[in-house]
Amino acid sequence: MLSIDRPVKSPERDPSTLSNYDSISVSHTYLHFSVVFEEEKVNGTVVFDLKARNDVEKVILDTSYLVIKSVEDVSGNEPSPVEFSLQERTNALGSPLVIDKALQKEQELKLKIVYETTSECTALQFMPKEATDGKKMPYVFSQCQAIHARSLFPCFDTPSVKSTYTMKVDSPYPSLVSGRFQKAESGTLYFEQPIPMASYLVALASGDITKARIGPRSDVYSEPTNIDACQHEFEKDMESFIQKAEKIVFEYEWGRFDTLILPSAFPYGGMENPNITFATPTLLSGDRENVDVLAHELAHSWSGNLVTNCSWEHFWLNEGWTVYLERRILESLHGSQASHFSAIIGWNDLEVSIKNMGEDAKRYSVLVQDLKDGADPDDAFSTVPYEKGFNLLFHIEKTVGGKEIFDPFIKHYFTNYKYKSLDTYQFLDSLYQFYSDSKKAELDTIDWKTWLFSPGMPPVNPKFDTTLIDQCYSLADKWYHAVNDGNTDLEKTFSSADIEGFSSKQSVVFLSTLISFGDKHSFSWSDHKTVLPFMAKIYSRYTDSRNAEVLFKWFLLQVGEKNTDFYDKLGEWLGTVGRMKFVRPGYRTLNEADHNKAVAYFKKFESNYHPICKALVKKDLGLA
Repeated sequence: MLSIDRPVKSPERDPSTLSNYDSISVSHTYLHFSVVFEEEKVNGTVVFDLKARNDVEKVILDTSYLVIKSVEDVSGNEPSPVEFSLQERTNALGSPLVIDKALQKEQELKLKIVYETTSECTALQFMPKEATDGKKMPYVFSQCQAIHARSLFPCFDTPSVKSTYTMKVDSPYPSLVSGRFQKAESGTLYFEQPIPMASYLVALASGDITKARIGPRSDVYSEPTNIDACQHEFEKDMESFIQKAEKIVFEYEWGRFDTLILPSAFPYGGMENPNITFATPTLLSGDRENVDVLAHELAHSWSGNLVTNCSWEHFWLNEGWTVYLERRILESLHGSQASHFSAIIGWNDLEVSIKNMGEDAKRYSVLVQDLKDGADPDDAFSTVPYEKGFNLLFHIEKTVGGKEIFDPFIKHYFTNYKYKSLDTYQFLDSLYQFYSDSKKAELDTIDWKTWLFSPGMPPVNPKFDTTLIDQCYSLADKWYHAVNDGNTDLEKTFSSADIEGFSSKQSVVFLSTLISFGDKHSFSWSDHKTVLPFMAKIYSRYTDSRNAEVLFKWFLLQVGEKNTDFYDKLGEWLGTVGRMKFVRPGYRTLNEADHNKAVAYFKKFESNYHPICKALVKKDLGLA
């Protein structure tokens, strides 16, 4: 049917786990976290309800930097100890925990493991109170995607395995996990997660946390110092997002959609932990123009959380679908011009991301990754699965005849694979089976091999509605031609009024376009020494912006084109954000301009960053 190489069996086995998950199923998981702030660790207990799919000699779980204290068979009335060993560490994949318990096919086992995390745990970031935004209590939060759950608790750390959860937390401070709150009793908080979820969606946060209402099904949590700003930012849109998403897919199943705005060190824009999305404070711009990040995390409630990639090789199934649904939500609220505007920004980001990949990283610009050499899935993290994935789905929508014809497939896909994990080949089979003979000829026109397996930009340049960005392109072109043609009287040509009517997103497109001229026209702003300082003078609004998206692009332009006035501004700003979207390219840009300054600023702020972010920046700066 398709001219692509297919695996012998779908879904493909996850190469990023050392467990024997394909021989054992998990029906329920019990987690008990006891947070010890003084020692920056979690004392934990995990109990698995297991069932053997076939005969196995041992149970093998993923771990990373854990201390295993005991393993017991608690299936019967009397717990019995079980022998175990931690095997030698395999790079980023960790150390398999081999439990000497043989099982026959269909045999059930309740397995209890007592353990503790260590200072090398990559899933947790402990922050002293001085490093938090409110500076009143210490704080801890987790980030388990992609394969860091194994450093928080022993598990089958693969998105192919889902289970329901019972979770308990002991902490001296308010705490949240990725489940529904049940009760508080004797200092212990109890939560349930009745919908099966993968290990990477287990989440824990504890610290100076309060909440405010932002919708009938939604609260926002944050440190008290940020709570009013959080409520203002999100209360206008949250319920509308949920209702629009339900019309596109089907009813929201998780009960509540709450959001925790974390301290500034959080490395991602958002993490779609069920019931409690973790999000970056860089969303708090005051203009509500970054709130679509929450539309993205909400879309994950269907794409990723209910229907899940079977491994990180097929990560685009999570993120490409989520970006597609996010933009459909925005379109239903603000019109197609707004969603296309967002898509253009995404396309520009994709171009920059692929351009900035070193030769060794070009392998990660494909949609279907190859991680079978034991590569760390974090190394493959980029805008590629998000934006290249979105553009493939957008292209499929157009190819089959538009939204009216594609929308029934959306409902079919998410209904058919709900609570399951799948690979790209199953997605393709589902697509072709759904349309059968009616659209097979059209689907066959898609160059699947290039889309899925070839590095670089997508093979099809999409036709987006550019109505909302014509002004942005026009102003950028005006700058380019004025400078390139030798205009020496820029004060008569440009003024602060040029950008007065621009939204934050329009400013992002305008600045991205200025940056892009270096690639498209063999042109460098740095060859014209007075231009960027003059631009900074008349567009001082950008230097003073509170919108991280705008400020980031402004810094990339100024520092990337060697305006030394902005080197320290960028360096200091990087100490106020922890989001990898900004931190990694920010340091790379500063590094290209001034290596010593980039290293100095990183060392100054290193302790503020999440372990995942810190490790990747070290690689970027050649410090690993």
